Amino acid sequence: MDIKVEDDGGVKVEEDPLLIPFPLIKAEHEFPAKEQILLQDGERPYTCEMCHKSFTRRIILKKHQRIHSGDHPYSCNVCNKAFKQKCTLKTHQRTHSGDRPYSCNVCNKAFKQKSNLKTHQRTHSGDRPYSCNVCNKAFKQKCTLKRHKRTHSGDRPYSCNVCNKAFKQKRTLKRHQHTHSGGRPYTCDVCSKSFRLRADLKIHHRAHSGHRPYSCNVCNKAFIYKSSLKRHQRTHSGDRPYSCDLCNTSFSRKCNLKIHLRIHSAERP
Repeated sequence: MDIKVEDDGGVKVEEDPLLIPFPLIKAEHEFPAKEQILLQDGERPYTCEMCHKSFTRRIILKKHQRIHSGDHPYSCNVCNKAFKQKCTLKTHQRTHSGDRPYSCNVCNKAFKQKSNLKTHQRTHSGDRPYSCNVCNKAFKQKCTLKRHKRTHSGDRPYSCNVCNKAFKQKRTLKRHQHTHSGGRPYTCDVCSKSFRLRADLKIHHRAHSGHRPYSCNVCNKAFIYKSSLKRHQRTHSGDRPYSCDLCNTSFSRKCNLKIHLRIHSAERP
């Protein structure tokens, strides 16, 4: 619609400013048209020249290349720890602020990361979407499945730089490395017992507080340690994952298999 405006020189016509079209503004996460097509076709035209892994978007390739370059452009303004991705920095900053924005709608437990909430919710639903293609054992987390697969492959990707001993899990390597340094920097303020890892101290605190976060979904018995719950659940399932390779007798606990093996070693001359 046009607006007629009168002035001393007569009548002139102006456009209604409300009807002037705005320039198109792209949404923050909108993909370019070319990349939209690539996503639909499954094409990955952006390839890393170091490891040949390919990606649908240039920006994802750019983030990936930081693995090779070691570039950590995002720094925490509290502790100066640096990160490859902005989202990882944002998650890290919650360790300082204590912010836990993701809450479980069943038990109200709160988490720093959305992925941790999603994993936690499977404790209520019982969902185990990740299955081993060797033994069909199912897991709540993809990373747990990945670790489990090493029991079949024998892969031990984490090596000690002092003695070259190799481990299936990074945390096991970290714990082992303290055997060389002798360091136990984490001390309980109740009983003064010291630990190599902060995670071990956190678990130990439950012995004083009585907190038992791991409950059996069959009989509701609660445990301090996740490993204790896992062992207990075998009393319901009948699972015996530890087998003797000499007589095929199986056991629910690794320590019982170890004791059993002494029978065979005693039989040998």
